[in-house]
Amino acid sequence: MRVAFYAPLKTPSHKTPSGDRRVGRLLLDALRQAGHEVDVASGFRSFCAATAPDTQADIRAAGEAEAARLVSQYKSGVLPSPEAWFTYHVYYKAPDWLGPHISRALGIPYVIAEASHAPKRANGPWGLGHDATEAAIRAADAVVNLTRADMAMVGPLVADPERMVYLPPFLDPAPFVAACENRAAHRHSVAAEFGLDPEAPWILAVAMMRDGPKLESYRLLAKALGFIRAAPWRLLIVGDGPVRARVHAALEPLESASESDSRGLVSFAGACAPETLPGLYAASDLYVWPAVHEAYGMAMLEAQAAGIPVVAGRVRGVPDVVEDGVGGLLAPEEDAAALARLVEQLLQDGRLRRKLGSQGQARITSERTVGHAARILARTLKHAQARHHRRGGQRTAP
Repeated sequence: MRVAFYAPLKTPSHKTPSGDRRVGRLLLDALRQAGHEVDVASGFRSFCAATAPDTQADIRAAGEAEAARLVSQYKSGVLPSPEAWFTYHVYYKAPDWLGPHISRALGIPYVIAEASHAPKRANGPWGLGHDATEAAIRAADAVVNLTRADMAMVGPLVADPERMVYLPPFLDPAPFVAACENRAAHRHSVAAEFGLDPEAPWILAVAMMRDGPKLESYRLLAKALGFIRAAPWRLLIVGDGPVRARVHAALEPLESASESDSRGLVSFAGACAPETLPGLYAASDLYVWPAVHEAYGMAMLEAQAAGIPVVAGRVRGVPDVVEDGVGGLLAPEEDAAALARLVEQLLQDGRLRRKLGSQGQARITSERTVGHAARILARTLKHAQARHHRRGGQRTAP
């Protein structure tokens, strides 16, 4: 089946790395592995950070013009016409102005992956995007949900439960498993590069340094680690971004404390190339991230694939990534003291760390692979096509 793929928030070819771009690329890989011919239909970005109605209306008009252009090219044969439309990540700030119109004009199934529904945005400054997102969810022949939290919010809009699909976050675990198998060599090289004591347990955190939830997570991480009395330990931070100075300031008390009692030491690796990340995970002992307002957290999947346990906040979709007591331990949301207790428990119990790391890796490699996702998406598109035909190609107009 020829599938038109579209990401209104951030195209998979976007120059800025992010979890959103990563998941878009993984979905493309999974669709192709499922045997579909996939084209990225458009680079049009519908994201709008402003509440100004005129700005949102201008984006809608531009989206409608892009949809009309594509319909014309598909119908004239300038572009090969798709047999299904697949939109990834739709929410009130990035509604889908293309998919519903194009799929209706071409008479093809419309599928959404990772749709977020926020009823509190109705009738407010984001009402235009909210209404468009709600209409798109109602119109879709299938809604693919990456977290159970999203399923709970989207479910009331989907009259037919068969249109709801659960596809938990996934990745290609092979590079991380390979790094785990060569852990000793990676630990030696990382210790030399960052001056880390190979005899002390290493805590790893991987995240961009952006304002908002990421910065708040860094601050909560610093607060939690400040409670820990297990000694010694080392923290390695991988990431960079516009609030680098504020992140360093948040973690500075840990560095100051380390100078007096050697309880902790913070090292900053900066932004790292994707191919170097598996080795950094495998060399570490424990991945910790408070996950303030985190959608689900791909880095936590990566950590488990590399064989290290995760300690994180029980937030939104995090339990869809980390099974508490299997691949790691989860603390109540934004509870720094509880987070610290779990970190300290694993710092002091190497046997439990290794057990959780092994269990998490086994779960990821068996249940969270691109191949596993490809099988789910293959069934989803097949059923969406059949459902679309049973309905005579008619949908609720968005």
